[in-house]
Amino acid sequence: MTLRINDEAPDFTADTTAGKIQFHEWLGTSWAVLFSHPKDFTPVCTTELGYLAGLEPEFAKRNCKILGISVDGVSNHDKWSKDIEASQGHAVNYPLIGDPALAVVKLYDMLPADAGDTSEGRTPANNATCRSVFIIGPDKKIKATLTYPMSTGRNFDEVLRLLDSCQLTATEKVATPVNWNQGDDVIILPAVSDEDAKKKYPEGWQSPLPYIRVVPQPKK
Repeated sequence: MTLRINDEAPDFTADTTAGKIQFHEWLGTSWAVLFSHPKDFTPVCTTELGYLAGLEPEFAKRNCKILGISVDGVSNHDKWSKDIEASQGHAVNYPLIGDPALAVVKLYDMLPADAGDTSEGRTPANNATCRSVFIIGPDKKIKATLTYPMSTGRNFDEVLRLLDSCQLTATEKVATPVNWNQGDDVIILPAVSDEDAKKKYPEGWQSPLPYIRVVPQPKK
């Protein structure tokens, strides 16, 4: 199954470091960042989980839960979490899914269906495609995806920026331009007529080109 933006995020039940969860029920009315790892005790992933643990309060401010997944079992995750805290300076307080049967990573199209049904004997190289990030909305739809190679650490400041854009554009008829950050100017969607745009933005907009209408970010 190939997953694309606006597809429903597949539901699943899994054991985690915070107990058993049913994903859609756990998500509730929150946003979520689901991010995957090819193996426990891998160096790049260790830095990622630790950094994201330190950034978790920023996601919480945005009503966004964090959920990690690795193909190893929960008992390994518990041991790995101690290494992460000791080396990176942040305790991993968000849940980590144990997926030793490879069920969730295959459900999310990160491993092929014929990858088998056990993580035993598999190496990080076998699981190299388990390096994806999914941003999922309260409607249980996939809003964005990112996939990184094992050799490149993920930029979770960028994931936070992406979440800000997804949340803004979910409620306002705007798009965010290149390198946009929270508070920067935005672009009125082409589908919004000038007449309707004037009602929302009576002070007008800047138009460097006829099809670009730049306005300050709408305030919540």
